[in-house]
Amino acid sequence: MEFERKSVVVDGLVTGYLEAGSGDTVILLHGGEFGASADLGWERTIGALAARYRVLAPDMLGYGESAKVLDFVDGRGMRIRHVARFCDVLGVASAHFVGNSMGAINLLTDTTSESPVLPVRSLALICGGGQIQRNEHADALYDYDATIEGMRRIVVALFADPAYPADDAYVRRRYDSSTAPGAWEAVAAARFRRPGAIPPPTPSTERAYERIVVPTLILEGGGDKLLPPGWAAEIATHIAGARSAVVDGAGHCPQLERPDEVNGLLLDFLSKA
Repeated sequence: MEFERKSVVVDGLVTGYLEAGSGDTVILLHGGEFGASADLGWERTIGALAARYRVLAPDMLGYGESAKVLDFVDGRGMRIRHVARFCDVLGVASAHFVGNSMGAINLLTDTTSESPVLPVRSLALICGGGQIQRNEHADALYDYDATIEGMRRIVVALFADPAYPADDAYVRRRYDSSTAPGAWEAVAAARFRRPGAIPPPTPSTERAYERIVVPTLILEGGGDKLLPPGWAAEIATHIAGARSAVVDGAGHCPQLERPDEVNGLLLDFLSKA
């Protein structure tokens, strides 16, 4: 099923998004690597879900066709509030949410907070929530220099299958997204810190998981180079009724490397949520 690319103004900020299908709403939140977007993150997911649901996939602030802005005090909070207002503007009072990497971390941040703002009916987390490992692959994500070879290193970090970084057209596509006007600056700015300041820690796994009271699915890539093995099952033990699964042969974006398996898991989960 084809999807439409649309845009809407949310509190004065242009917000690009993809839409397809009809029925109960599913909102897809993409990852946070340089060059990420709704298209690149969910192109193998939207069609499968849209056969049964209304699917909305926004470009988060700083990415894709959304406004290239950043809050230097609370960047993550700004993106979460922006998605909440996006839902308000589109009349979405309740939705199933699916997040990959940063999108999943943002969902966890909100649903474990004292005052959640997202209208979450159910929660599916794909490779987001565990402790990011400090290694060459994390360095590739954080130290991107806006070159083709720098983007190739990011693709190596994201995928288990070496065919992805070997595919020049695919690397170029992500590179072009990362160097669109304002895109590199918006993501790179989040890494800025004043001289002498200690580098910020990677997102913590310490959260008030008991606050999550909606059906929850956590998916781990069996070949993820950024997260340690077993993180999904460990987090699931802290959330009432949560289930987890490992997608073998996939890295940090299993919805792209193993779309049939992930789509099947998501559709089964959503049908019971």
